[in-house]
Amino acid sequence: MVVFPTSKINIGLQITEKRPDGFHNLLSCFYPVGWGDVLELIPADTFAFSASGIPIDGPPEKNLCVRAYNALKADFDLPPVHLHLHKLVPIGAGLGGGSADAAFVLKMVNERFGLGLSVSQLEAYARPIGSDCAFFIQNRPLYCVEKGDVFQEIAVNLAGYHIVLIYPALAISTAEAYAGIQPEQPAVPLDQLLQQPVETWRHTVVNDFEKSLFPRYPVLQEVKETLYELGAVYASMSGSGSTIYGIFAQQPELNGQFSHYTIWQGKLL
Repeated sequence: MVVFPTSKINIGLQITEKRPDGFHNLLSCFYPVGWGDVLELIPADTFAFSASGIPIDGPPEKNLCVRAYNALKADFDLPPVHLHLHKLVPIGAGLGGGSADAAFVLKMVNERFGLGLSVSQLEAYARPIGSDCAFFIQNRPLYCVEKGDVFQEIAVNLAGYHIVLIYPALAISTAEAYAGIQPEQPAVPLDQLLQQPVETWRHTVVNDFEKSLFPRYPVLQEVKETLYELGAVYASMSGSGSTIYGIFAQQPELNGQFSHYTIWQGKLL
């Protein structure tokens, strides 16, 4: 069985307060994009996990895919499988690639072995694995609150727009990104800003991480400004970085820009 975990962008990201548990509450619209990995499940005599593509740090037992399988195995009599992950989405890029892989393991095992778990039950298994993980169970545009793992409906539809994602070979850890954050309540909540036309977002919809990370890594701001020069109607950093994306009304001509970075482009659905 083969599935293709996607990734996501954050359209706006407001960090509103630090929680007693050490995490932060936030407001963000998560939107799925087609840049993804490849994940295969094969029946096996003993459990195994392997990976190819982009190298993944850490021992296999720490991988989020393994944690997802073990979370279900703790409650269900699962047969052993061989999980193979071909990693294509950059790590530390603000795209939630590892979280998507784990969520797709949960969904794949649920389907393959007929566990009958509902969306809400799968989300409950996903939340302890990672804050972004639960989003990929539904994998559709959602307004994400609290740690980013509680969801509300939002009428954001970018179907037909083109997106360009630029990964400038720079991995930013979540801990580093949050170290520069000063949480505050926004003057206008993000969901209200996102109801305005996309063309207005440039001046109103911000990712709070940019304020501290752009001065530290000037290349990020340079990429964002270049995307606007190329005609993006909106551009932003995704998550805690370092991917910068641009949303375009029509497929852009990049004219050799970003040739020394990793680029993915496609249509939003």
